[in-house]
Amino acid sequence: MDFEVSEQMETILTMVREFVDDELIPIEGEMLHGSPETVQELVTAAQHKVRQMGLWAPNHPEEFGGLGLSMVDHGLLSEALGRSPLGHTVFGSQAPDAGNIEILHLHATEEQRERFLRPLVEGQIRSCFSMTEPETAGSNPLLLETTAVKDGDDYVINGQKWFTSSADGANFAIVMAVTDPEAPPYARTSMIIVPTDTPGFNLVRNVSVMGHAGSGHASHGEVIYQSCRVPQSNLLGPEGGGFVIAQERLGPGRIHHCMRWLGIAGRSFDMMCERANARVITPDGETLADRQVIQHWAAELDAEIRGARLQTLHAAWMIDQHGPKAARDEISAIKFSVANTMLKAVDTAIQVHGALGVTDDTILAYWYRHERAARIYDGADEVHKTTLGRRILRRYAVTSGV
Repeated sequence: MDFEVSEQMETILTMVREFVDDELIPIEGEMLHGSPETVQELVTAAQHKVRQMGLWAPNHPEEFGGLGLSMVDHGLLSEALGRSPLGHTVFGSQAPDAGNIEILHLHATEEQRERFLRPLVEGQIRSCFSMTEPETAGSNPLLLETTAVKDGDDYVINGQKWFTSSADGANFAIVMAVTDPEAPPYARTSMIIVPTDTPGFNLVRNVSVMGHAGSGHASHGEVIYQSCRVPQSNLLGPEGGGFVIAQERLGPGRIHHCMRWLGIAGRSFDMMCERANARVITPDGETLADRQVIQHWAAELDAEIRGARLQTLHAAWMIDQHGPKAARDEISAIKFSVANTMLKAVDTAIQVHGALGVTDDTILAYWYRHERAARIYDGADEVHKTTLGRRILRRYAVTSGV
């Protein structure tokens, strides 16, 4: 396994890290306390600088202006950007657009590429991914109830979705809907592109998460499709291929998420250590860093982050070498293990910061609120543990002749 980074990629990563530290972290206070309009102005200005540096959307396909990065390089980039909640957006690499770009690149027709993919990569528009439903188990897309029924040359879509992330202000949604309820379970659903200005596309609300509804890209929409009519030419990939395409999207997407989480874990760890060394706790100048319990926390967390990082890079390497299907065990494992490592890092950093840690004077409380969902979306921890454990045990059943 060779995780060696090319000279070009090392240069890119250095530039990205410096930009995040020098340009983005200083404006996080405005993100936490300022108006959405002011934040958008700052983000737009930072995006302009990124374009001038030639680093806009580096993880996207080369024919659309990206660098066509390998999965390992893509992961390393996501880690560097993950040190700030603004990182991916400012560099044009944010979810759900990044995942939508991947599947549009693989499955879109030429007409769809020009209408939806190209302006999405260029940052002229935003998109959303509409799969999760409030009344069905999100971890099992085979249970979806939203339907897309053929009528003439159109599909007519009806159903309710929620956690359609970034629907607020998006130009189009990629919707997962049942197109043939009589087909085998894995062939019932299809993906359909729905412009958000289509009659019948109704953004009901931005769902409040931990007390914050958010707006724009930083939101999770509840959407009702009410006799929403789009041409059948908006079908993405083959009819009945929705589940397979979703799996293609989720594998690389989990590398994106896990390495972003490691960026969060790394910065939380840095903040924890800096706070421990700076916080004086006795009259004779002892600091938190002098306490053995803090030393143990630092040692244990450093080891866990290192292990999670290597585990994720190995999964990315497996995808590069053998494809997502061959890497499914590695992908399942990192989904729950890295999420828990990240949340432990944030929680420990808050504990070391004391009362300061639960305020919005640092970024930690923001992460505590917004990243708790890491153990739920893209499949709950328990689902990944169950499927991974089942596959492992079946291999032993075969070898032992059971």
